[in-house]
Amino acid sequence: AALADRHSGDLPGVDVFVTTVDPVDEPILYTVNTILSILAADYPVDRYACYLSDDGGTLVHYEAMVEVAKFAELWVPFCRKHCVEPRSPENYFAMKTQAYKGGVPGELMSDHRRVRREYEEFKVRIDSLSSTIRQRSDVYNAKHAGENATWMADGTHWPGTWFEPADNHQRGKHAGIVQVLLNHPSCKPRLGLAASAENPVDFSGVDVRLPMLVYISREKRPGYNHQKKAGAMNVMLRVSALLSNAPFVINFDGDHYVNNSQAFRAPMCFMLDGRGRGGENTAFVQFPQRFDDVDPTDRYANHNRVFFDGTMLSLNGLQGPSYLGTGTMFRRVALYGVEPPRWGAAASQIKAMDIANKFGSSTSFVGTMLDGANQERSITPLAVLDESVAGDLAALTACAYEDGTSWGRDVGWVYNIATEDVVTGFRMHRQGWRSVYASVEPAAFRGTAPINLTERLYQILRWSGGSLEMFFSHSNALLAGRRLHPLQRVAYLNMSTYPIVTVFIFFYNLFPVMWLISEQYYIQRPFGEYLLYLVAVIAMIHVIGMFEVKWAGITLLDWCRNEQFYMIGSTGVYPTAVLYMALKLVTGKGIYFRLTSKQTAASSGDKFADLYTVRWVPLLIPTIVIMVVNVAAVGVAVGKAAAWGPLTEPGWLAVLGMVFNVWILVLLYPFALGVMGQWGKRPAVLFVAMAMAVAAVASMYVAFGAPYQAELSGGAASLGKAAASLTGPSG
Repeated sequence: AALADRHSGDLPGVDVFVTTVDPVDEPILYTVNTILSILAADYPVDRYACYLSDDGGTLVHYEAMVEVAKFAELWVPFCRKHCVEPRSPENYFAMKTQAYKGGVPGELMSDHRRVRREYEEFKVRIDSLSSTIRQRSDVYNAKHAGENATWMADGTHWPGTWFEPADNHQRGKHAGIVQVLLNHPSCKPRLGLAASAENPVDFSGVDVRLPMLVYISREKRPGYNHQKKAGAMNVMLRVSALLSNAPFVINFDGDHYVNNSQAFRAPMCFMLDGRGRGGENTAFVQFPQRFDDVDPTDRYANHNRVFFDGTMLSLNGLQGPSYLGTGTMFRRVALYGVEPPRWGAAASQIKAMDIANKFGSSTSFVGTMLDGANQERSITPLAVLDESVAGDLAALTACAYEDGTSWGRDVGWVYNIATEDVVTGFRMHRQGWRSVYASVEPAAFRGTAPINLTERLYQILRWSGGSLEMFFSHSNALLAGRRLHPLQRVAYLNMSTYPIVTVFIFFYNLFPVMWLISEQYYIQRPFGEYLLYLVAVIAMIHVIGMFEVKWAGITLLDWCRNEQFYMIGSTGVYPTAVLYMALKLVTGKGIYFRLTSKQTAASSGDKFADLYTVRWVPLLIPTIVIMVVNVAAVGVAVGKAAAWGPLTEPGWLAVLGMVFNVWILVLLYPFALGVMGQWGKRPAVLFVAMAMAVAAVASMYVAFGAPYQAELSGGAASLGKAAASLTGPSG
C-alpha cells in the first residue's frame, strides 16, 4: 500500500530471468506455466520483460514459447479481469475453491470454462511438440535428400541442437540464438474486444497488452567451460542490458512460478526505501522457497522450513540472508560488481572497471550500465532490432566474449563452484552490500522439489559439496575484508564447513560396533556427572531450538523432519562430500555433481509415486550400514538384558546404551521407509521387520554369546583365585 502511494505510476523496470536446460529432467509443462505466471503478474506491463534461457538449445523449448505467446493473449487478460490467484494455469485450475476478487462475478463461470478448455488444448499441443517437430522434420528431410536436420515451422533449419546430432547442431556445439517473441508494449493501455463469435470472452474493459518475451540460447563450442547455470545467467544479464536494461532483475528456476501476482511489488518496498533505512545499499531481496507436491508428512524435509524461516530470517539482523538461487530480486549494478553508494559513485566505479577490461569489449553493453544503475528508470527498449544490434547480441552470447574479463569472479554470477548462488551473494556482502529476507502471504513464488530419496540425496550432495568448495576457494569468509559483519562472517563459515563436522557424527554412529565384539563398556567415568553434563547440554540446545521454532513460526513436525534429515545426511551424503573435496584437493580435478531431476512418476496415477521408487546408488550404502550396526546393537543389548538379567550391572548398562541406538534409528526412520520402496506405504511392516531383526540378534547372543562370555568370566575368576593362592595375602 505504501509503495502504491509513493510510486503509483513510476515503478522501476524489472527484467525477469528464467533458466532451463533439459525438457525431460525439467518437464516443459513446468516451464510454460512459469512463463505464463510471469506474463500475468500484477506489475505495470510496460515496465518489465521476461527472458528464458534454454541452455540445451532445443527447438522444443522455442516452439513451446511460441505457443505460450499465443495462449497468453487469452490467459493474461482473463487473470486481469477476474483477479485470479495463482496465475499459473496448471495450479489455478487444480484448485477446488477460492475467494473471488474480480469485478464481474457473473461472467466467471463461462469465462472459466472457456479458458480451461483452451488450456487443455494448449497442453496437448505442448505435450506433442516433440513428435510434431520430428514429423515435420521427416517431411522436409524427405524433400532434401541426404539431410537429417531439425526444421522450424517456417521451413528453415533450427540453429540450435538437432534431434540427430550434426556438426554445429549438437549439445555443446551450436550457434547462439536471441529471438524476441513478444515485443515491448506501448505505454498506453490497449483494451480488448467485446464478446463475439470469434472472441467468446469479453475483454472490452481489460488491458490486453503483454510484456516483452525473449528466448535466448547462448553459443556453445568445444573447448570452453560453459559454467552451467551461472554462465547462462551472465549471458542473460548482458543481452537484457541491450534489449530492456531494467535496473532490477529477478531470477527463477524453470520449475518455480509466481504464486502471488503482487510478488514483483513486494521487494520494491525494500529496494526503494530511502528514508535512512539503507534501501540504496540493498543488493538483493530473497524470498523463502515454497514447494508443491511434497508428500503430506514431508518425509525428506523438502520444505526445509527451519532453514528458510529460521536461519534466513535471523540473518536479517546482520547483513541479510544468503542468495538461494531462485526467487530473488537483484539490483543490476550489484551484479556488475559495483560497490554500494556509500563506498563510491557507480559512474566512477564503472569507468574504472571498464578501463581494466572487466566487462568485455562490447561498447554497446558498457554504454548501458549507467542507465541500468538508475533505480528510478523504467524500461526503454530499442526502437528497431537492426543488423548492428543483432551483431552485438551475437557477440554477447558468444563463448569467447568473457575471455580475459572478470565475468564469473568479480562481475556477474560466480563460476567454478557448485553453489554459485551462495558465493555470488557472499561477494556482494563482502563488498558491503546488504540483503533482505522477505516473506509474504500468499507465498510469492512456489516450485517443485524432489520427493524421491535418491534425487533428494543428490541434491544435498551438490549443496554440501559446493559449500566445501566455497571454503577452499578465494570466497572463504576468513579472507573477506572488514566490510563483512563479524557475525555474518561466522554465518558464512558455518554454511561452508558444516559437512566436515558430520564426519565425527558418522563415526560416532558406528561406535556400537564395539558393543558387538566386546563386553567392555566405554562410558565416561564418573558416569553420574557425565550423564548430568550430557543432559544439561542437550537440554540447553533443544530449549534454544524450541524458542527459535516458536519465534520463526515453524511447526514441531518441521523441526523433527529437519533433525531426521540432518542425521540422514550426516551418515552418508555429507561425509561423501568431504571425500570428494579431499580428492579434489589432492588431484586438482573438479567435482561433477549430478543435476537434480524434477521428472516424476505421477503419470502412473499416484501423485507421490516417486516417493516409493527406490533408485539404488552407492550413496545409500553408508546409511544402510549405520542402520544395520545400530539394529544389531539393540539386539545385543536385549540379549544381554535377557541373559544377565535387567537388574544386574551388565543388564542395565546394556539397556541404558540401547537408548542411544534406538534414538539413532528414530532419526533414520524416513530413510528406512525410503529404501523399502512400495513397502514404505505400510510403516507397520518396518516395525515388524525391525522387531524380528532385534529378536534374531538377541536370540543368537543368548544362544552363543552368553555361554561364551560366562565361560570367559568363570575362567577369569578361576585365574584370579589361583593367582591369589600363589601370591598369598601379601600379593
